[in-house]
Amino acid sequence: MDNSVLKIYISSTDKTENELLYEYIVQEARKTGITGATAYRGIMGYGPSSKHIHTSKFWELTEKLPIVIELVDETEKLKSFYKNLENLFNKLPKGCLVTLQPTEVLLHKQGQNK
Repeated sequence: MDNSVLKIYISSTDKTENELLYEYIVQEARKTGITGATAYRGIMGYGPSSKHIHTSKFWELTEKLPIVIELVDETEKLKSFYKNLENLFNKLPKGCLVTLQPTEVLLHKQGQNK
């Protein structure tokens, strides 16, 4: 089986019409049946459209930080998932980065549902 990791780099402040973009992507991945998704919040980062390096400071109430969403599944399933979101990514005012890398899954053990 051909597996990959789809990584989506966005900002913590990116939104769809109604919700934070990273929440929307993870929820859509679940609905689509993607095997797994994790959203990571970076403590420091910048992108090509950033004027500043964004960093996490304990005294800041609102933070614009990098978010990486990592999804693991079969390559074709991830490509299809990306195609369904491609329009949304292209409409982002600031931009994003999406990568797809082959990966070898050594263990995929499902736990018990609670």
